[in-house]
Parts: sequence; structure tokens; C-alpha cells
Amino acid sequence: MYVRILDYLHVRSLQLAVDALVQWSDAWQLPISINKCCVLNIGKVAYNTDVHINGCTLPVVTHTRDLGVIVSSDLSPSVHITDIVSKAHQRAGLILCTFISRDIHLFMRAFLVYVRPIVEYNSIYLVTLCYP
Repeated sequence: MYVRILDYLHVRSLQLAVDALVQWSDAWQLPISINKCCVLNIGKVAYNTDVHINGCTLPVVTHTRDLGVIVSSDLSPSVHITDIVSKAHQRAGLILCTFISRDIHLFMRAFLVYVRPIVEYNSIYLVTLCYP
């Protein structure tokens, strides 16, 4: 749920929207996982946004994961890129340690199956380069 907050009234409207979402989810027996909810202030001005779900205050964070992409408060992709590179290095290292054979074609296939999807997921730049 995204809301542009300029004053306290917008914070109140956000809380009302969250309350309406909670009522809807209870009516349809779709519980909300409060542990996965948070508040992310995007922009230079951070308002005091105390948002509650069922009496639990949602934490204010500097970055969060949304559909597999890490979004930071300054909208910089550096945290997301660092996470992707770390995962890709871990998988590549596991491939090197796991395979006994040193066949380059086997390594290429393993890399294409296990590492490349991590790097390419939600990367528009790579997709436009590979598939014009």
C-alpha cells in the first residue's frame, strides 16, 4: 500500500486504509502476516508514521523486499545489486566446490541453470541487451 504523506491527515488516511484492509482480510479469512509488514519512508522528509495492525506497530525500515526486489528509502539500487551479486557468488562457489568434473561445458550449463536466473531476475537492462 503506497500513500503520499504531506501532513498528519495523510498518516491518518493511511491508517484508515490499513484498517479497511485488515477488515477485508478478516472477512475473507486471509490473515495478514504482520511480521512481513513494514513502513518505508521514501524521500528526504520522514514523517512520524506510526501505523498499527491489530495493535502491533509496524517497524519503520530503511529498505525492504517487494516481489524479490530490495527497495531502499533513497530508491538507490545499490542494496539490491549487492544482494544479487552476493547470491550469485555463493551459487557459483557452490558449483565449483560441488562438481568433481572440470568439464567447461558442464560448468557453463550449471552456471546458466543456477546462477544466471538470479542475476537476470527483474533486470530490464539485461533483458534488453540479450533480446532486442
